[in-house]
Amino acid sequence: MTEKNVFLTKEGLNKLEEELDELKSVRRREIAARIKVALSFGDISENSEYDQAKNEQAQLEEKIVKIETTLRNAKIIDEDEITTDIVSVGSKVSVKDLEYDEEMEYIIVGSAEADPYEGKISNESPLGSALIGGKKDDIVKVNVPDGIIEYEILDISR
Repeated sequence: MTEKNVFLTKEGLNKLEEELDELKSVRRREIAARIKVALSFGDISENSEYDQAKNEQAQLEEKIVKIETTLRNAKIIDEDEITTDIVSVGSKVSVKDLEYDEEMEYIIVGSAEADPYEGKISNESPLGSALIGGKKDDIVKVNVPDGIIEYEILDISR
């Protein structure tokens, strides 16, 4: 199975590397200590502390593998290569919702960094994919469950 590239900013890469380090160095030790304490209680067949710690360990290892896979497939967005002529991953885009006459600003990022509350939308989201390749003053149409929303691209920056 071929894994797809995951677009990350330098900031996003650093954040994931720090999280991975924390999980491997701190969280693994904490869970191992909890398992050791739970084992000291004796019979593990009815030991809920042991079961809970083992489940947490499995979830931790799954998260570690997921982050390692993301990092292995990461394609770092070079800010120097981001153009202001056309929307691409890494672009900061100001748009206007034509129906509600509202202006919004988004940063197009890879799915691993998407956080709508911080104005970071994935290049794979309906709006993100509609904006990719757009130019200033273009009208883009986004298919959403309620129909089609039209946005005007007001500005593209880094």
